Formats: sequence, C-alpha cells, structure tokens
Amino acid sequence: MAELAIWMLVVFGVLAVVVRVAIQVIRTGRTGLIGVRRGVGPLGWLAAVLFNGGVALGILSVVDVSLKKINTIDSVDVGALHVIGIALAAAGGLTLFLAQLGMGESWRVGVNEEERTDLVTAGWFSLVRNPIYSAMILGLLGFALMVPAWLGFVAVVVTGLGLELQVRAVEEPYLQRTHGDEYRRYASRVGRFLPGVGRLG
Repeated sequence: MAELAIWMLVVFGVLAVVVRVAIQVIRTGRTGLIGVRRGVGPLGWLAAVLFNGGVALGILSVVDVSLKKINTIDSVDVGALHVIGIALAAAGGLTLFLAQLGMGESWRVGVNEEERTDLVTAGWFSLVRNPIYSAMILGLLGFALMVPAWLGFVAVVVTGLGLELQVRAVEEPYLQRTHGDEYRRYASRVGRFLPGVGRLG
C-alpha cells in the first residue's frame, strides 16, 4: 500500500506543481509562485512553517513506512480503511488540481500586496472559499488511511492548523483589503473550508 501511496503522491505533485506552474507561465508569463513575503508578520511565517512542515511530514510518513523505518498502526491498518483512503487521496488530489485550474490567471501560491487579481467565486469556489486547501486536507487524510502511521495523522493536524492560520491571518485580511465589500458579500454566503461553515458575519 505504501508503494501505491508514493506513486499517487508523485502523480498529484506533478499535476499540482509542475503542470499547474507550466500552465500559469503559458497564460501569464509568470509562475504564480510568490511564497512568503516580508510584511506577513509572525502569524504568516508560523502558518508557512506549519503548512510546509505538515506536508513534509505527510510525505515522510509514507516514505518511512515504505522503508520500514516506522510501523503502521495495526488497528487502523485494515483493508476497508485502505479503500477509503485511496478514494479520499484520489478525490483530494484531483479536486486540488481542478480547483487550481478553476482559478485561471488568478492562481497564486502566496500573497503579493502589490498585485490585484480577480476574485474567483464560481465553480469549486461557489461551494467553499478555499477548495484547494480543503482538497489538501482530504488528500492527506486519505494518505494517512492508506498508510496509517502516527506521523501521517500528525501531518493532517499540523497542515490543517497551518492552513487555518494562513487563511485567517494572511489571505482573508488581504482579500478584504483588496476586494472590500465584494469579498465580504461572497464570504458571508460561502463557507471557509466546508459548505456553509465559517461564513463571515
């Protein structure tokens, strides 16, 4: 199961990074990779550390089980949960890529205060405001169930905390400054990570 998880990680990594960046370069002449810029403050940096660290832990968990450096949790390492894990990992990876495509030229990794992109509210973004992040958590949970080691479940929690902090401390304030009432109206009717949950008052 660990070998299948590694292949799936590679495929989704290529789609979400290599292919998506190539599409962005063709469309705009830019990669869309902004990263963490000065001025995001300590919460922005903490969000980046948690997110990147969580994703790295998720990958490391699968690789370490494959190399027999850590063991799986016997009570969770069962066929039915493996099947659920495969389905969740596949759904998360595909949704991640499709939601990235749905952003069109507005797709960015990170926030640049000097740029103003269109506010995307259609497609996946009509269901939740952050479908890419929701898909990441779904995918990581799927991999943790495919290869159920304690490190994989820690990765889901750490990544989730990082994304929650990134959205609340960095992205939502930026979107409110940039798009004003248009964003506030959108956020008042669409949930943050789940439909109807986390709408702004």
